[in-house]
Amino acid sequence: MTVETQDNDLRRVRRAGPLNAAVSIPGSKSLTNRALLLAALAPGQSHLTGVLDSEDTRIMRDALRQLGLTVNHDVVSNCVDITGTGSGFPNKRAELYIGNSGTSARFLAAVLAASGGHYRLYGKPRMHERPIGDLLATLTALGAAIEAQFGNDCPPLVIEPADALGGATTMAAHVSSQFLSAILMMAPMTNRPVSVAIDGPLVSLPYIKMTLATMKTFGVVPETDAAYRRFTFSGQEQYKPATCAIEPDASAASYFFAAAALAGGRVTIRGLSRGSLQGDVEFVDCLAAMGCEVTWENDAISVCRPVRSDGSLAPLMGIDVDMNDISDTVQTLAVVALFAESPTRIRNVAHIRHKETDRIAAVVRELRKFRVPVDEFDDGLLVRAGAHCPPQPARIATYDDHRMAMSFALAGLVLDGVLIEHPECVAKTFPNYWSVLDSLSKSTPL
Repeated sequence: MTVETQDNDLRRVRRAGPLNAAVSIPGSKSLTNRALLLAALAPGQSHLTGVLDSEDTRIMRDALRQLGLTVNHDVVSNCVDITGTGSGFPNKRAELYIGNSGTSARFLAAVLAASGGHYRLYGKPRMHERPIGDLLATLTALGAAIEAQFGNDCPPLVIEPADALGGATTMAAHVSSQFLSAILMMAPMTNRPVSVAIDGPLVSLPYIKMTLATMKTFGVVPETDAAYRRFTFSGQEQYKPATCAIEPDASAASYFFAAAALAGGRVTIRGLSRGSLQGDVEFVDCLAAMGCEVTWENDAISVCRPVRSDGSLAPLMGIDVDMNDISDTVQTLAVVALFAESPTRIRNVAHIRHKETDRIAAVVRELRKFRVPVDEFDDGLLVRAGAHCPPQPARIATYDDHRMAMSFALAGLVLDGVLIEHPECVAKTFPNYWSVLDSLSKSTPL
């Protein structure tokens, strides 16, 4: 098959036999951006190791520099030294570009609202469509002067100085856990008591636990109840400089665990374990339920697709799973589900419609290109895979969504002719994804 392309706009992923690989995964985007921000809010120098260098983390790093902080990033050693002020930011006027980085947009909005300056946050067109109203409402209730520039509860955001923030309020957190994480990280800046109670469902709880664990590294531990429904700050908390080690990105690791499930063999990721700060390590439990063997070690996780007595791969079976807590791996599981011998139902992930794209609609649309029946629901999807409808090769649109490209590429490990459009979008969180995948599959630009 020959395809005419320009500027590497398409990538073909070539089939791979049984794998036997230990894959190195870059640092977690979620942890990197939390650690960068908290280090900026701590007075003195902090040292971060394992830092991810990607589009999203550069946006956060460059914003902090624009706000007047010294951020020294050694991209060879993956280390950052950052000198924080402990009292907001030196520059009190700035226009900050946030691209389509949800963590940068939400986290910066909150801390800038408590920084006593004049700021504007703006990004890509898709960022200007992503709702942020629940965060704005909570910040306003705490005394912030922040608003959506066009009155639509989406960026661009305009922030003005306000009196000291504080008080008690409720918060909706059913659209994104990043809203609550932003409030939690901002609260110690107020020097006044803050109490936030969750109103309604809370999505992606593991990310809230990640935020709290990272805050603890920098010296702040708010009071919370066992169900994580209320968070209280006394007004006496203050961040402290710290040394913080960033774990490998568990969401990124999901692609290579899935590669073992699809192509067979074994893949090991070091630096992750049951004790990881990232809830997405639980993705491998989904693969285990489908028939894979998972090995947990103190500092590594391995996934293996069993082999039957005749030498063929054991079948993958469909599952019914609530992925609310690990929603960044929905696309990965959906692609694995194409090759299962029975249907897979993914539930309780309505909030991913507000990500880089409407991920439910986009996943359903692209899965159907493989000529496998797929049903779409408000909160998820059903992949009706089985022997009656073996997947066919397809050309996949990526919607400027890094996870669409990385997850759908996996189908090419077992199916000739899978083409990925605009593969460069992986730079958002995993710039060398294709070279790492190449080491398994010889994926190449066309």
